[in-house]
Order: sequence, then structure tokens, then C-alpha cells
Amino acid sequence: MRAHFKLGTFATNCSGGMSITKVPERWAADWGDNLALARMLDAAGIDFMLPIARWIGYGGETDFQGHSLETITWTAGLLAATSHIHVFATVHTGLHNPVVVAKQMATIDQIGRGRGGLNIVAGWNEPEYRALGLKLPRDHATRYAIAQEWFAIIEALWERDAPFDWQGEYFTLEQVYGKPRPRRRPPIINAAGSGEGRIFALRNSDYLFTPVIDLDRSRDEVAQLKAKAEAAGRRIEVLTLAHVVCRPTVREAQDYVRHFTGAMIDQPALDRLMNLQFAFAKSSPPEELLKIRDRVAMGHGGFPLIGTPEMVAEGLIALNRAGFDGTTISFVNYADEFPHFRDSVLPLLEEAGIRQPFLTTC
Repeated sequence: MRAHFKLGTFATNCSGGMSITKVPERWAADWGDNLALARMLDAAGIDFMLPIARWIGYGGETDFQGHSLETITWTAGLLAATSHIHVFATVHTGLHNPVVVAKQMATIDQIGRGRGGLNIVAGWNEPEYRALGLKLPRDHATRYAIAQEWFAIIEALWERDAPFDWQGEYFTLEQVYGKPRPRRRPPIINAAGSGEGRIFALRNSDYLFTPVIDLDRSRDEVAQLKAKAEAAGRRIEVLTLAHVVCRPTVREAQDYVRHFTGAMIDQPALDRLMNLQFAFAKSSPPEELLKIRDRVAMGHGGFPLIGTPEMVAEGLIALNRAGFDGTTISFVNYADEFPHFRDSVLPLLEEAGIRQPFLTTC
């Protein structure tokens, strides 16, 4: 087992977080919520925060994720207010100029003293592109070819001293340079389900983000991904996503699941998300997405961790044993539910040897 299984939060910058629910206590995602949570996570030794870059929501009664904080400014603000936690900015390659992103990330590097990271998204949500007056390439190969050239430019700006010209298939730049530069390359995350996406991730990323549908199958999948990276002379860590409902008793946990799912699911928003995933994404085959519809409603398809602290800890240990290097965790309301997770689950993970006690003199 890995001695330090990474834990982070996902989508706290978006209304609803990861749960497509109408319950009144659902995550609001205002700045004050995020700031208070970040400081709580920082003090507890949680490793990172990862946002979703969203420009329009999914409709329905709640307009799931329609209220969202932009991720570059969100990352900068949280890094300035914390001391230990890493914070990632999520950036779509089709929406952001690479020269601008290179400088934004260099600025974030100074604000966070090396704790900033970049989550690269090649694009899949066509309505968002239309909302911004842009056209999303329909085929994955083109999206990832654009993403590869986009990131190559960013790396060049981070590595080269002298101004340079760039004449590529998708970008033409003249006498461009990047000052300041990050002290070292920020960590890179990429969520990859398609073949093209995984080639991109294995070539460029430090962390490959992939969902768990079947834990036994994931064990082989993770081993194969790491072997491919090693064969290419790279080391990559594989992360997944999980949704937590942790209560003192099994009955309380199950009761809460019934409370925020069932009739409280925002069905039109869920339908829209599922339809978009079918039409434009390749993270999972359609038949598998249909199987996990309830998981998508509960926590955007995250691995369910439901029950007592012991049960939740065992689920995280199982992910660790399957080869995952870490996971994001989401809650219906992060600030309300994280303290119980912190106080009851983290000590069990330390006892199991997959996380070390967080010690700081600050």
C-alpha cells in the first residue's frame, strides 16, 4: 500500500458541488464558503483542491453548477489565504490563449510559493463553446492535437529564455516569451477516458484522473497505465473521484442518501448532463454510464463511500490497494460534513498506514 494516499476536494467552486440535488443545504459555492473550507482543509493536511471550469449550468430547478467561480482567480485567492494545500486551476485549451495561461500560472506560482497546479481540459461540453461563440471540434483526435500544441507552447514559455516564433498547425506566435517563469513546472492533471486522452495524459501529466466503475477492473487498468508511463520514461500517479456520506451509524448514512437522492434529484439537470456525456465525451461507454446514473446524481459518478467512519475508511483503503495514488472527495455540503470526516476518518487512515499525521509549526 502507498504510504501517503492523496486526498483532495472536487468542484467546490460550483453550485451543487458534485451532487445533482435540490435539498436546501446543497453547496452554494460562494467565495466565503470556499475560503472557509480551504482554511479548514489546509489545517487538516488535505493535499489539494480541484475545481471544475464551468461557464453555463445544466438547467433544471437548481441550474446545477450554473453558479461557478472562475478557476484561475479562485486558485490565486485560495493560495494567498492558505499555507500548505495545493490548489489547481482548471483550464480549457479551446477557451484560453496559452501565452496568457503560461503567465497566469507563473503568477500563481509566486502567490502560492509552488503550490499551484494546472488541470488541462481538451473540451467536450459543446453548449458551453456555443455560449462563448466558439465551435468545439467534434472528433477527439483534433481536440487533443490542439491541446498538445497548446501545452507545448506553455512549456516552451516556461523553459526558454529568449523570445521565439511559433508556427504550428493551430497557433502562430511572433517573438513571444514568458517572464516571470515558475521556479519549477507546476504539477499537471488531466482527466482521460478516451484513447487520445490517455495518450495526452501519459505524455504530459503528473496525475491522470479516471473514474472507478468496477474496482476489480480498475486494479488492472491502473497497473497498465503506470506501466505505459514507465515504458515511456515517465512516472504518473493515478487519481479517481469519490463521494462521501459519513455518519456515526449505517442507518444515519443511508437515511441521508435517501434524503438527498430519489425525489430530491434534479432530474432535468441530470438528464442534460447524461445526454451531454453520451453525445460528446468518451470517458465511459454509454451502457456503463447508464449503469451508474444513480452515482452521477449522487456525486457526478464518484466512487460511493457511504456508511460509518470505519466503512468510509475501508473504502479509501480499497482504492489504495487497487493502485490509486489518491482520490478527490465530495460531499453534499463540504463545510458541514468535512469536520466529521476529518475527526473520524483521517485517524483511521493514519492507523492503516496510508496517510501520515499532518504536523505543522505554523
